[in-house]
Amino acid sequence: MNKLWLIFKREYSVRVRKRTFIIATILMPIAIAALAIGSGYITAMGADAEKKILVKDDSGIFKASDVDHRNLIFTFSESEINSLKESYGEEDYDLLVYIPPFNDLSLTTHDVEYFSHEKPGIVQLERIERVIAAAFKEYKIQSSNIDRDLYDSFGMSIEMESKTTEDGAEGSGSGKTAAIIGTILGFVMGILMYMVILIYGQMVMRSVMEEKISRIAEVMISSVRPFQLMMGKILGVGAVGLTQLGIWMILIPVVLTVVPLFVPGLDSGSMTDMSSAGASAEAIQQAAEGGFDLGLIIDEFMRLNWLMIIPVFILFFLGGYFIYSSVFAAIGSAVDEDLGEAQQFMLPVILPVILAFMIMMSTIENPNSGLAVFGSIFPLFSPIIMPARLPFDPPMWEIALSLFLLIATTLLFIWLSGRIYRVGILMYGKKITFRELGRWMFTKI
Repeated sequence: MNKLWLIFKREYSVRVRKRTFIIATILMPIAIAALAIGSGYITAMGADAEKKILVKDDSGIFKASDVDHRNLIFTFSESEINSLKESYGEEDYDLLVYIPPFNDLSLTTHDVEYFSHEKPGIVQLERIERVIAAAFKEYKIQSSNIDRDLYDSFGMSIEMESKTTEDGAEGSGSGKTAAIIGTILGFVMGILMYMVILIYGQMVMRSVMEEKISRIAEVMISSVRPFQLMMGKILGVGAVGLTQLGIWMILIPVVLTVVPLFVPGLDSGSMTDMSSAGASAEAIQQAAEGGFDLGLIIDEFMRLNWLMIIPVFILFFLGGYFIYSSVFAAIGSAVDEDLGEAQQFMLPVILPVILAFMIMMSTIENPNSGLAVFGSIFPLFSPIIMPARLPFDPPMWEIALSLFLLIATTLLFIWLSGRIYRVGILMYGKKITFRELGRWMFTKI
């Protein structure tokens, strides 16, 4: 145990002192803040760009309507459409829109033509379509002599709120807000597991490969067992990863809060405007009318069973890391400096991770489906999928069964990887195959 601790301490201290670790740890929050602020500016600039649109309206409906849409400037012309096709570009219009006559109120579609020297974006076309459609809808309402107040009263807004407590009894349970919080939390947990498995698992593999190529592993194995060396690396790199994640969890919110204070013209209000700049006017109005209650969000956030979520997440976090990092360590010991050879062994390891991430996306939408239950119990998927289900309170027997299978699979993978590691770390100059790896698992040395 003392030797394992020495290997762990060496692996951890060497890596956290590296310049690359320090630079990556500091630059990641800054990069995220720059990406958030930059995307906000780009979105705002794109949304604020005005479009000049020349309209030939033979129906007279759109022209007679009260057109007022953000950043769309409509100009109407009575000239012939053929002459307008030749001149609209010279007058610096972005689009020419032709609306044919409209006489049948029973029609639900109306073909409108547009002309443009450059292909417009789909979002821009949809915005124009919505404006014209709204004008035609208003015209049909007025032409049908329908009372406007009566028509508006037909609209209904349904808000579903849960009135069932965890034990099934009737109570004042939570509603959509809790589901939204659970979805976001589940997605964050799944993404975190996905990143840790791929990034730090491969870091273990590269560490083993580097020491094998430099022959340092031969010197170390003369005084420690290969299994101790492998476990020391796995634990050391895992601790480095946890340290980096912990620092990011502190720095990223701080940077996102502080940086806008030093950027001229950028504050929380303007950031909100930027994030919604690309939305339609109707969507903005609906969001304003049905905005979230901050107190309700905090209340629902505190309702989550954190005493269960946090420790269970840590267990799945560690189990997933040990499973995949032990496999990556075995791969690193089996190959030399040929990264192409390492890639062929990595593909079967990465595929379950990618598949689990895809299932996780479906799990967030339907956390109690058969696929979600299977994925949260299957050991190669459960480190990613079960954390995503935790905010939705899965049955305790599913969590217990998943943990039992995960622990058993973790021990099995560590044992098998250790047997590959003890042979592969001293094997040089030989092309390794999957069959060869299988034979190493049962080789006695």
